[in-house]
Amino acid sequence: MCGLAGEVRLDGSRADVAAVERMADTMNDRGPDDGGAWSQGRVALAHRRLRIIDLSAASGQPIVDSAAGVTGVFNGCIYNYQEVRAELAALGHRFFSTGDSEVVVKAYVEWGDDFVDHLIGMFAIALVERDSGRVVLARDRLGIKPLYLAETPTAVRFASTLPALLAGGDVDTSIDRVALAHYLSFHSIVPPPRTILTGVRKLPPATVRVYEPGGEVRERTYWSPSFERNPAHAGWTEKDWQDALLESLTTAVQRRMVADVPVGVLLSGGLDSSLVVALLANQGQTGLATFSIGFDAVGGRSGDEFSYSDLVAQRFGTDHHQIKVNARDLVEPLESCVHAMAEPMVSHDCVAFYLLSEAVAKHLKVVQSGQGADEILGGYHWYPPMASAAPDAAVDTYGRAFFDRDAAGLAEVLNPAWVAAGDPAREFVTAHFARPGAGSAIDAALRIDTTVMLTDDPVKRVDNMTMAHGLEARVPFLDHEFVELAASCPAELKLAQGGKGVLKEIGRRVLPWEVIDRPKGYFPVPGLTHLEGKLLDRVRDALSDPAARARDLYRREYVDTLLADPNAELTPLQGNKLWQLGLLEMWLQTHGIH
Repeated sequence: MCGLAGEVRLDGSRADVAAVERMADTMNDRGPDDGGAWSQGRVALAHRRLRIIDLSAASGQPIVDSAAGVTGVFNGCIYNYQEVRAELAALGHRFFSTGDSEVVVKAYVEWGDDFVDHLIGMFAIALVERDSGRVVLARDRLGIKPLYLAETPTAVRFASTLPALLAGGDVDTSIDRVALAHYLSFHSIVPPPRTILTGVRKLPPATVRVYEPGGEVRERTYWSPSFERNPAHAGWTEKDWQDALLESLTTAVQRRMVADVPVGVLLSGGLDSSLVVALLANQGQTGLATFSIGFDAVGGRSGDEFSYSDLVAQRFGTDHHQIKVNARDLVEPLESCVHAMAEPMVSHDCVAFYLLSEAVAKHLKVVQSGQGADEILGGYHWYPPMASAAPDAAVDTYGRAFFDRDAAGLAEVLNPAWVAAGDPAREFVTAHFARPGAGSAIDAALRIDTTVMLTDDPVKRVDNMTMAHGLEARVPFLDHEFVELAASCPAELKLAQGGKGVLKEIGRRVLPWEVIDRPKGYFPVPGLTHLEGKLLDRVRDALSDPAARARDLYRREYVDTLLADPNAELTPLQGNKLWQLGLLEMWLQTHGIH
């Protein structure tokens, strides 16, 4: 829900309200229902609102608590806001709205920087103390809601999207070479705090950053799940784990129904989204709206999984909607999709989510989605080899499956001026695997995928594509209490039955067997894996554009080789290497970066 923007001056001058309002204006799609701005001295805030909870003007933002002297803007949803509100009311706080935004402000008033520990939900928050001038930024535990930063010696600007910061001006838009190496090696993932642009950073998940009026900046990580076995669960049987995870997931799904508007489900027909539908139906939800998308087959690859989503919809009596997209229709939505990306994202799922969200937004403002289960419960093909990997071979084992290129491969792609020192992606993964808190190589792999890959690939993708249409997506598998429990679950239970074994056993209690005992599916957009026709022409145009030639990122001979046989080179995860290069140039050109 929503988009926020702001500026904190560090040089004693007044905040540039016009720049902050320009930033907010770029996010009308995230918050089409209302907007507002506020400034005081060195700080300015602006907000675009999507009305989900408390539809009245009382929950408009920025929220100003004059009695407490705190003003804030907030993007997201606090699922336990009613419980926190009751707790705060018992402590003497009085409320003028019935929404979650005011609860965020008063939670800070009561508990200070520890307010985040009381919130269950997805959020990016900016708060200002009137009397001291103190500014506090915070992001939710799993990084579901984004918060980008542009820092200079004289000011800090922040916003829900990177393009919003560009609209504010004065951003260093040069390419970050380390981020570029990550993008081309780590399957387009650029771990925080970096982005592809040198002048833009992102606040890491589970982080509170404080800007004191005297110039001091402090930052702390307030949550980090343990991927070790919990002694309290030592006696649990396989059924005990199934029961506990089912109860936790049921709670997560229930929490995400809080809204003053209807809530639907994005139903791919896979185990994860089907479970969300089943649990809602079992809790008495009737007439639940569900949505599936499918594409034409291309190059022998099927483009839909309607047979499975139809089966689930029929079983639980949902109000089901099939969205069919012809391959010839992909070029135009692809342009819009790239425009909606806060950062370049190679996954062809982006176009599927963009088109699906466009259709769903005609019916609803809120949906639940099944993202996250594969990372949290061991659903990917690279996990089983990790289970038997020796500690000194863990990074090599992970890299063979997940890395698109090594240092030598980067040197083959990039012109020398753009090659970063070393092998940044491998160095990052090596350091992450060496951190304490993971019981084994497989636990370390699950941890990096849960806390890094998940945030900066599928979660970001879903947020960007849904919010491009004013649609709020909620992800119950990323409930932090469910993540904590799953992280402590023995790896062998997760990896059983070809992956997500413990979740499949839960599914057998409530779902048709066909949905469980089936090949793993993806959001299929065959046209972006098998490049041909107009899509191939678009990629060729991007790579030959004057802006691309002036930037001169890639070795021309390498690009020419890919263009001569567009579908010959795939990454270990079956991504098209030509598409990876073309998408980055498309994104840079679309957002006016030269």
